Amino acid sequence: MTKKTIIITGGAGFIGSHVIRLFVNKYPEYKIINLDALTYAGNLENLKDITGAANYGFEKVNIVNAPEVNAVFAKHQPDGIIHLAAESHVDRSITSPLDFVYTNVVGTVNLLNAAKELWKDNYEGKCFHHVSTDEVYGALGTTGFFTEETKYDPHSPYSASKAASDHFVYAYADTYGLPIVLTNCSNNYGPNHFPEKLIPLMIHNVINNKPLPVYGDGKYTRDWLYVIDHARAIDTVFHNGKKGEKYNVGGFNEWQNIDLVHLLCTQMDEKLGREPGTSAKLITFVKDRPGHDLRYAIDATKINTELGWSPSVTFEEGLSKTIDWYLQNTEWLEHVTNGSYQAYYESQYSNSI
Repeated sequence: MTKKTIIITGGAGFIGSHVIRLFVNKYPEYKIINLDALTYAGNLENLKDITGAANYGFEKVNIVNAPEVNAVFAKHQPDGIIHLAAESHVDRSITSPLDFVYTNVVGTVNLLNAAKELWKDNYEGKCFHHVSTDEVYGALGTTGFFTEETKYDPHSPYSASKAASDHFVYAYADTYGLPIVLTNCSNNYGPNHFPEKLIPLMIHNVINNKPLPVYGDGKYTRDWLYVIDHARAIDTVFHNGKKGEKYNVGGFNEWQNIDLVHLLCTQMDEKLGREPGTSAKLITFVKDRPGHDLRYAIDATKINTELGWSPSVTFEEGLSKTIDWYLQNTEWLEHVTNGSYQAYYESQYSNSI
């Protein structure tokens, strides 16, 4: 395996931590640099098990700060970028859209500029892998799927910011010849997920006998992707994807939110030894959010047929594994919900950076 240095942005976040772990363990000859601003969803406790690995390093950098980004690129001379850093919660984007413009658009352009200047048109063996979302495509009716050819039609400030970042990545490929690949994924779930998102929020609230808030009538439909399978897909596309191409990554399954919550309640009642139906009594329907897309569904045929990737678990299996992880890691969940996880950075890095 060729020696490489890879910068992975957002590596302390939910998806990024799984990608970091996979690369550090699978490619010991690579140097993996985790570049993260450690905002509220960035948690270095997600990476406790590989913090001391010889091929792992961490840089606390906000991608909105171009001079800091350029300095890190000059220091580490990366051969590849896997760009996961993003503001990603739709509700937060409705409240604070500019935060999403700065991180998702300006931050992405800063990284593109840094890569372009470092590589100076010597693109042999280089790759900028931009990780995006299916929400850039807008919404589907009751039938059909998003393909790589689906036109962009974002509906929220979050999806608009990610669509803009996608377009900048393509523009740098067309204008400067930058070697890029894109992946657009469906909703992720699994271990280490910050509990503002649907599945970890429901798990946390069931544990604590709190209401389970479900938007509208609960009929919103999403395709769900186990985060470890997503990390595998990123690995596959980064190493084997055709430059200039995009690949949709999905779990090949769809669930209406209300059905998902009922399944989660059933599994948690079994695991917690509660009477069947106990957790479902906590379901509470709440006022819908603005611009809520009815349905997303990914056609992941391209990555399956061209690169051989497919999900490793069904949704029922993945959900069960996810619940087990949260029940076995209550200290992690407590640290995240009370904010004390932020002290981990100080204890590990304050004397070394």
